[in-house]
Amino acid sequence: MPPRKETDPSASLPCFYGAELRYLRENAGLTLEQLAEGGFCGISLLSKIEHGERRMPLDLAIHCDKVLETNGFFERHCETVAKARKSGIAEYFADVAEMEQRAATMEDWAPTLIPGLLQTEDYARKVARTEKPWLRPEEVEDRVRARVARADFWKRDDYPYYWGILHESIIRKSLLPPEQMAKQLERIVEVIRSTQSVVQILPETAASTPLMLGVMKVMTFPDAPPLAYTENVHSGQVIDFPPLVTEYRKSYDLLRAAALPPEASLAMIEEAARGYRNEAQQED
Repeated sequence: MPPRKETDPSASLPCFYGAELRYLRENAGLTLEQLAEGGFCGISLLSKIEHGERRMPLDLAIHCDKVLETNGFFERHCETVAKARKSGIAEYFADVAEMEQRAATMEDWAPTLIPGLLQTEDYARKVARTEKPWLRPEEVEDRVRARVARADFWKRDDYPYYWGILHESIIRKSLLPPEQMAKQLERIVEVIRSTQSVVQILPETAASTPLMLGVMKVMTFPDAPPLAYTENVHSGQVIDFPPLVTEYRKSYDLLRAAALPPEASLAMIEEAARGYRNEAQQED
């Protein structure tokens, strides 16, 4: 039997909320299966909530209050916990942002934008303003801070093994002034080389490839099944159905085979960075 996975309630409000759910469930002598019964949710979701990894839907909070006789505790605090999870982060991405911190391996496909974990503040700010130009300045800065904070795990000793595939157009069509774009590309090279990670460039000449329709991320975990995440303009979806996750992983492997080798890809990014630096110097 694998060792019991403990959650530190002091780590965050979602972790405290989940630890309280687990304590009350076990104090009532209920298994995850018994608590889930009649709540129209799977035991996998309940387990992730108990570990602070997924949000508690309102209908499930009401169900837990009823079964555990907690006088509305989970319903009252459901929205507060959700807000704590998504400060500066899109609601549909909140679960993924937390799961990134627990991943053992991570694979990104970026067809249009540099992945958030590799973005500089300037790039993240430009993306936020472009995606939602109606955001107030303070909301933009919240998003920038949250995105930069996601990359803190690069400073850890146990950061996940990372593999990213970027479409060539991302480095050719600049979102930023030349100086800022040079810094962004140099940031990618710095992270990849310092963390022994991998980045590949899918060349613009690759007209027909798998996963042409949007962003995709695959994560594996030391103590949980792998999952996939897909994203469109204003929405995203976590996919944990094993056969479907397998299909996404197969598609990613085909994409990997179509991309340039890692060293050639890094060389292309470095060359593009030098080009932007030269352009910036000519403008001065």
